[in-house]
Amino acid sequence: MRAWQVRELGGMTLHHEVDVPTPGQEQALLRVRACALNFPDALLVQGRYQEHPPLPFTPGIELCGEVVDPGGTGLRPGDRVIGGAALPHGALADYATADARFLYPAPPGLDDERAAAFFVAYQTGWVGLHTRAQLRPGETLLVHAAAGGVGSAAIQLGKAAGARVVGVTGGPEKARIARELGADAVVDRHTDDLVGALKEACGPRGADVIYDPVGGAAFAASTKVVAFEGRIVVVGFASGDIPRAATNHALVKNYSVVGLHWGLYRSRRPEVVHEAAAALAELAAKGAIDPYVSRTLPLDRADEGLAALARGETTGRVVIVP
Repeated sequence: MRAWQVRELGGMTLHHEVDVPTPGQEQALLRVRACALNFPDALLVQGRYQEHPPLPFTPGIELCGEVVDPGGTGLRPGDRVIGGAALPHGALADYATADARFLYPAPPGLDDERAAAFFVAYQTGWVGLHTRAQLRPGETLLVHAAAGGVGSAAIQLGKAAGARVVGVTGGPEKARIARELGADAVVDRHTDDLVGALKEACGPRGADVIYDPVGGAAFAASTKVVAFEGRIVVVGFASGDIPRAATNHALVKNYSVVGLHWGLYRSRRPEVVHEAAAALAELAAKGAIDPYVSRTLPLDRADEGLAALARGETTGRVVIVP
């Protein structure tokens, strides 16, 4: 089969005669129908992610696939499923392996490309907004990087939960996309007075929940506009700048800084992942959430998509179709 492989950290190469992987215990072998790129894929290639699969490995942590070999998992050949690939045999290939416990039926209303983009960002958003932040109807949700893959999912989930959503983007095109996704107000982070613009958009109370996959200046601005008893959900550090939280400031304003490492739930509290999957499937069936795929590329151009994602040039999701 064809597979992109990382044989030395810092880059990946497409190889055309890689052995089809053999699924391990409680794993299934899938034919990849589509692979949605994620920022962690770029970090994995660079060796900067918290997980370090053994070399050589194939990146691609999220997919829509067709079951080829179900092993002893209870799945059936031909099932169309979504979930996370089991590294080192990721989804930037013709075939991938996956932990069968976290494979779910692909939503019938979504094509392969949108189904591939349905798992990681929406699971992260659901767990972040509901399990960690306890978002309530009528609250104000502030979403950083609102036109990106994680942010676009958070906008839709916030609206589905009955929140008023304020999105933060960089530039007019990304602002347009955030509005089309459902944001009630959008702030351009390039403005001269970001904090002032955020205060105006969020209103006198401020933001009850802040969803931050950016870090750096975004986190600093968040502390200026978070509401009394607000919750700042730390999702990641796409800016490359890991901020330091001033705990005295959190005490004075009575807000919480809440960490979100969604992947830990698969080992620590897998029931949360299953509950989120059921809730998300219901929302998808109602049409309340629908992944925004901005670009599809063939497998031999996966490196282009990953490079654009790492540079922050993409909107929504970039999907690779073998």
